[in-house]
Amino acid sequence: MYAVIKTGGKQYKVAVGEVLRVEKLNAEVNTTVELTEVLLVSNNGEIKVGTPVVEGAKVVAEVVAQGKGAKVVNFKYKPKTGYHRKKGHRQLFTEIKVTAINA
Repeated sequence: MYAVIKTGGKQYKVAVGEVLRVEKLNAEVNTTVELTEVLLVSNNGEIKVGTPVVEGAKVVAEVVAQGKGAKVVNFKYKPKTGYHRKKGHRQLFTEIKVTAINA
């Protein structure tokens, strides 16, 4: 059994027991979250596709960790003008473990 969910503007294919990193969710570590934007559910070959979401379907997950990703450096440079600009960014993420898919 697997499902396709949408969170943080991205889509993820998830199955029970998987651990994945998603955009930051406002939840404490060791709490459960319910993801209700389920776009597709597959159960033993039977596929339900939502328009845009599957009615009554949800994915229950446990928050494993909150953190920051690796640093991404943006460096701009123009020769002979003395122009250079350096910016860094670390994206926040939430690591979740899928515990159940209810459809």
